[in-house]
Amino acid sequence: MAVVTRELLEDALAALARDVRDPRAGILGPSSVAWRVGGDLAVFLGGGRAALLQLAHPMVAYAVDHHSSARRDIAGRFQRTFRHVFAMVFGELDDALAAARRVHRIHERVHGTIPHAIGAWPAGSAYHANDVDALRWVHATLVDTTLVVRERLDGALPAHVRDAYIAEMNRFAALFGIPHDRRPRSYAEHAAYMARMLGSDQLAVAPCAREMAKFLLGRGGPGPQPPLGRIAEAIAATMLPRHLAEQFGLPTSRRSAAGVHGLLAAFGAIYHQLPGRLVAIPARAEATRRIAGKPPARVHAWLERTLFGLSRQVTGSSQ
Repeated sequence: MAVVTRELLEDALAALARDVRDPRAGILGPSSVAWRVGGDLAVFLGGGRAALLQLAHPMVAYAVDHHSSARRDIAGRFQRTFRHVFAMVFGELDDALAAARRVHRIHERVHGTIPHAIGAWPAGSAYHANDVDALRWVHATLVDTTLVVRERLDGALPAHVRDAYIAEMNRFAALFGIPHDRRPRSYAEHAAYMARMLGSDQLAVAPCAREMAKFLLGRGGPGPQPPLGRIAEAIAATMLPRHLAEQFGLPTSRRSAAGVHGLLAAFGAIYHQLPGRLVAIPARAEATRRIAGKPPARVHAWLERTLFGLSRQVTGSSQ
């Protein structure tokens, strides 16, 4: 097991900081492809896909199951995770570095063993939240899901845009201390890695992962599944590889897939007519104002609260 130590993290952060031209704009900035491709609210359509892909890795699943309040407050965990991500992607350089160190410190406490044999992992296999390969997988799922959602709504992206997005998101990978040799240099390298992982027994849905998926999609409580939970479940099932969707027990019928296709087509038709200021992720909109020397706007704070409120409606959480 290769673990990112504090020293390795600090080396990665120092190298990243040297490469940043404008600290106010953070690690990417408003001119980046990454902000354009992944900076609007549509990317949250892939939230279920990304989360379930991550949970399909037994190291991730047991780390979350053993060391997190995910089952008690799945929506709260979603909020905390994305606040860290927003600080890293849209914050000033110092904010991004501080968030990286904070996440690393949290991960340092998350380690243990996988109790049951699952996939390629024998019982007793060690896991660590700062494991290089686990971090690489989590990072890749976020990058891949953003591209999947974008192309579902907008059609195929030009090759140079996909390559630029992959290259820019390697700066995000640096915030976790992921070494250079584990960062893809092109979309082709990223796609090859995803294909290897998805076709391997490194991924296997453990019982705890199936249970957490139920809570994530609003099926973990005593009451009926919320309507938004059913929609999120259907979208995740359609975007996941079929064998993983089946392992999670998600609907995989042609009728369900056709319904999601129609829903996304209708959503895209409306979404593309909305002005950019209404669909920008609030953290991105605030960052744009900050860089322009403008004060924060109340509407963006309201939009963020609304966004996180919707996450509770998906899970059926009342906390």
